[in-house]
Amino acid sequence: MRLSHFQRRRSKSPAWPVWLALLLAGLIALGDVCAQSQMLPLPFELDGGPPEHLAQAQLAVTPMSRSQLDRWWETLKGLEGRGLPLSGMLQPPRDESAWTEVNLPDVRRRPPIGSSVPVGSQLAFEMRWYRMQYSTPDPSRLGRLAVYMARARALPVALLMRTDAGWVPVFDNTADAREQWVRPMMASLPGFASEQLMREGRLEMMLAVPVTRHEAFMVPSAWMGSRESVEPLYRARWLMQIMLPQGAGLLLAVVAVFALSVWLRNRQERAYLLCSALALFSMFRNLHYYADMPRDPVVFQWFWWLTHASMSWVLLTCFLLALVFVQRRYRAFERMLVGVVVFSTTLTMPLWPWPINTLLVQHLVNAMVALGGTGFVGFIAWRSGHRELRLISFGLAVAVMLGLHDLALLAGLAWHEQASVLPYATLVIAVCFLIAIRGRFVNALHQVEQANDQLARRLVEQGTQLQLQHEQLGEAERQQALLLERQRLMQDMHDGLGSSLLSAMVAVEQGRMQQDEVVGVLRECVDDLRLVIDSLEPVGHDLVSLLATMRYRLGKRLQTGGLTLEWDVQDLPTLDWLEPPDALHVLRLLQEALNNVLKHARATKVRISTRDLGERVEIRVEDDGQGFDLATSQKGRGLRSQLKRAQRLGGTVLVEARPGHGTRLSLRLPVQRTPPVAT
Repeated sequence: MRLSHFQRRRSKSPAWPVWLALLLAGLIALGDVCAQSQMLPLPFELDGGPPEHLAQAQLAVTPMSRSQLDRWWETLKGLEGRGLPLSGMLQPPRDESAWTEVNLPDVRRRPPIGSSVPVGSQLAFEMRWYRMQYSTPDPSRLGRLAVYMARARALPVALLMRTDAGWVPVFDNTADAREQWVRPMMASLPGFASEQLMREGRLEMMLAVPVTRHEAFMVPSAWMGSRESVEPLYRARWLMQIMLPQGAGLLLAVVAVFALSVWLRNRQERAYLLCSALALFSMFRNLHYYADMPRDPVVFQWFWWLTHASMSWVLLTCFLLALVFVQRRYRAFERMLVGVVVFSTTLTMPLWPWPINTLLVQHLVNAMVALGGTGFVGFIAWRSGHRELRLISFGLAVAVMLGLHDLALLAGLAWHEQASVLPYATLVIAVCFLIAIRGRFVNALHQVEQANDQLARRLVEQGTQLQLQHEQLGEAERQQALLLERQRLMQDMHDGLGSSLLSAMVAVEQGRMQQDEVVGVLRECVDDLRLVIDSLEPVGHDLVSLLATMRYRLGKRLQTGGLTLEWDVQDLPTLDWLEPPDALHVLRLLQEALNNVLKHARATKVRISTRDLGERVEIRVEDDGQGFDLATSQKGRGLRSQLKRAQRLGGTVLVEARPGHGTRLSLRLPVQRTPPVAT
């Protein structure tokens, strides 16, 4: 038997989705490295060459108060882009001894959990000045200059340029300060910057970054060059960090609605409810990567809590959905997981003040839940040997590594300028779940196909058996029909031919029958035998053909008896029920009528005619004999036999006679006989 498609391939499920997921994760990491290391391929030749990476600077720090910081921002709003220098405002230190060499990015890590912070230090600020120099061997090929920075985690970053009149602000990120921890920054320098570069051969730039004392911050390095060389870096980072997570969020919203609609149609399948919840929580988790932060402080706190606490619910639904692929329920593990997630979510709500960093606590709880849950699912997958569950545990492990990467990034431990990759963890998990669901779907199809094949084989076997039984039944019916026909013929010959011959033989033995009478009896027996034989001939349910056969058999006898036969037989409709037993009844009935004419009517002619009456057909036998009185005559055995035969045929017999006016016998038969009358 030819193997089906799923039977041929069920042992080798294609692995290209797994390699596609790994390739996607690799491209994300490679794109980030290329964007930071000047390896990004560009489709055209850049004027002035690739941008220069400014990773070294001179640092000076000056204290600031809140009022000075507010005046600083107001001053930036009035001076930015106008080419006016800072005056009467906070200025960078003029003493060269205040400056020290520093490598960028400059990072201050988050304080440990439970560490003491001086009272009031959260309201103390300092301005960090980063002085950098940019030069190029051929400034004449440069167009408009631009500066690109990957990300910063601090208060608003301002960019200043030294001119003959002093330090001039050319860019500040006040409007997007809350989002710059994840968004790239690019500043186009004014036209006089290119003129100064061509005139002096170098530019001196300054990053002014106000930060809160004892709080974490990260000041990035900068890329500087022509706008054509800097903008691809900015666009690549914006695509990877903003646009792709936005698309993923929209996709997750569609998946959540679809899975929820399926679950509403079938409440018993909790996997669809978990899938909808996973997509919804993942969408909330990624909001702060691309959405603008609320300006209201209270709303901002709740928004920030929602986006970070939803990570716990993402993990919870991931593990619960993964365990759906296992036949048994681990209720103790599920209850413990739900309890930890609910407790940590409630604990970190912005409803009451805590002396510790609740955000960092939330991340640590998420990390412990992720590691513990992934380890438990991996152990179950390894012990059970479930291929789909192993794939899911692999995806969870990849997601945990991406989460640890972002946790180290958030804590300021490593990879300071790299992009946040946690939004892509959802895609990795989704791909693994889709592959697992595809495997279950393929297996289900294979099982259905196997069941269909078994059913088809059983149907073929049953069909063969039914065909054999049908043939056996047909043979039995044929034998039964032959037996019934043999019995009918024997009965007819016994009642008709046999009875006549026996009566004639007894009469001859007793000397009561003359020779001519014996000849007459023998002639009747021959005619009766011929009728039996004629009834067996196939007439195709045609009554006219049957009557024609009777005319051929009895015509000579009528002529010998001195009767003239008038034949007025017209076309009649086909009688579907006219079979050999019925044909014999018709012939015997008409034979009896003609015998009565020969023996008793003293007629000179007889007329046989037919008529089509619609639902019935009529056969008439009329003679011009002496007739008889129906009222005074008694019904003999012959008339009773005719009435009985007509009833078996489903028809009627009508006899009309008057003394001296002949006799008319009318046999009316139905065209359709339902149900047929048993013979």
